[in-house]
Amino acid sequence: MRRLLSLRPLTLLLIAIILVAAAFAFVMGSYEGAGPLTRPRTVTLEPGSSARAIAAKLAQEGVIASERMFLIGIWLSGKSDALKPGEYELPAHISEEGVAKKLAKGETVVRKMTFAEGMTSTEIIEQLKISSSFSGEITVAAEEGSLLPETYHYGYGDPRDTILKRMRDGMAKVLKELWPKRAPGLPLENPEQALVLASIIERETPLAAERPLVARVFFNRMKIGMPLQSDPTVIYALTEGKEPLDRALTRDDLKGDSPYNTYVTKGLPPTPIANPGRASIEAALNPGKTDALYFVADGKGGHVFAKTLDEHNKNVRRWRKINRASD
Repeated sequence: MRRLLSLRPLTLLLIAIILVAAAFAFVMGSYEGAGPLTRPRTVTLEPGSSARAIAAKLAQEGVIASERMFLIGIWLSGKSDALKPGEYELPAHISEEGVAKKLAKGETVVRKMTFAEGMTSTEIIEQLKISSSFSGEITVAAEEGSLLPETYHYGYGDPRDTILKRMRDGMAKVLKELWPKRAPGLPLENPEQALVLASIIERETPLAAERPLVARVFFNRMKIGMPLQSDPTVIYALTEGKEPLDRALTRDDLKGDSPYNTYVTKGLPPTPIANPGRASIEAALNPGKTDALYFVADGKGGHVFAKTLDEHNKNVRRWRKINRASD
């Protein structure tokens, strides 16, 4: 009898161990087994979400069968504090363990946004503001010309400031790389002036093949003391890059008193008029070969160049004829 009584605590301990092991096996079986998701789904977990909020969202989206089991599973696996919010692409029947691993590694969906060459800083900031994919207010300074327009990859909820910093760093890197490779004898005192000229070239022509020629035309004008006479600079003088000009330029516009009006002010404007791409910066630093002093639209998306004013006026008349025919 005494022997049986002495065995009872051991028996109870054994039963407890068996029950705990069974419970652990049940939880881990649920945690590691196939989940209820019947088809791939993209789930967005908002920034700042707690583990409990994440579990609730996953259950709501049908990714996991039980919030409680998921929370116990991530606690047992040591991932309770490692889950990262964001946008996730989850395959069908992914296990709770698989979900936790994805969230712990931060394997979010990679999005991309393209900023077109020649956009002003105001336009870039507006594009960031209207996108709900980003978070946070914009506090980073974005001076005109300081942002490199490219396609940028990001994750849902990334701060808007982060993208602007990357664009700013990108422009600084390109200038640092290209400035030492500039052609000799250019009338540019520093990389900032190259950026100003590149922004004008960017707004003058969308054709990469023309940009070195446009650059040379401006250098030819500067060499003889002729104003740059660039329409995009006049537009910037009128709008400050905050909005498009919804009308044609007038003769009065070309006479406007502004340091950005290159019809009345010789040399470069004080700052860039847009954010140029790499190709326009390369063109400003390595212009093409031409004696031309003038260029005008050819009606085919490009321009026709001329050395003399008489030849240019003929080209202008031809362009006006084409323009009238298209109205």
